[in-house]
Amino acid sequence: MYGVERAVQTVRMTRSDATDRLLDRFSTELRDLAPAAVWAHGSLGGGDYREGISDLDLIVVLDGPIRARTLWKVARLHARLRAEPLVAKLHCSYLTRDTVDGAERQHLTWAHQQLFKRTVTPVTRRELHTFGLVLEGEPPGSLLPPVADDELAEFVVRDQRDFWRRQVDRADNWTQDVWVDLGLVTYARATVTLKDGRLITKREALDLLPGLGAPAELVADVRRRRYEEPGAPLQEWTARRAELTRGYLGPAIDSLVAAYE
Repeated sequence: MYGVERAVQTVRMTRSDATDRLLDRFSTELRDLAPAAVWAHGSLGGGDYREGISDLDLIVVLDGPIRARTLWKVARLHARLRAEPLVAKLHCSYLTRDTVDGAERQHLTWAHQQLFKRTVTPVTRRELHTFGLVLEGEPPGSLLPPVADDELAEFVVRDQRDFWRRQVDRADNWTQDVWVDLGLVTYARATVTLKDGRLITKREALDLLPGLGAPAELVADVRRRRYEEPGAPLQEWTARRAELTRGYLGPAIDSLVAAYE
């Protein structure tokens, strides 16, 4: 399904001062853990990063096991970053050399200002191999097992069917910008991945959505807030937008899942 993936390059981030400062502070605080590798994925890796809007999605690979003292060091590290303006956007999962395999494995993760455990999904793993940025240490190809095409496709179908389709039925979600944005973009990206195996950016997904039947005013709303004029929508539009999004995504996801199950 996939062609040859382009090589992952070691790159120094050249964002604005706020992003650079947070990444530099994070790297400095991380030294006590002596990471084998630090990688960026998501918008930061894919070249569609929007400061203050996009998350800073990172993966750290440690040499040794994660014990109680490691947990304490990670918690202390993130506590020291609290004064940074973009710190709420920083999400990081901590793997070890012995735990990088297996997309079902739960890893220590900092996100939404707290520590918990979650998986590093097949989509994230394929992103790392395809366009991950090496911020420090070894590249993904030397540590992270590749993701088989059928594993990726199965995950995408399952994510649309078992997560997103169920969320469509929860009306309260869709008055929030984040649900509208992610729901629409994730559907478009899933469509492309299942059709021809490509991983695309959020910008590319927005360009494709009108051709997939998404209401033009919905796409324009997401594009405006992400790339042009961020700001809260009017209450009347929020309610209409929720109805439009749910009315579009429900049947669209059903058709996509039926085609690839």
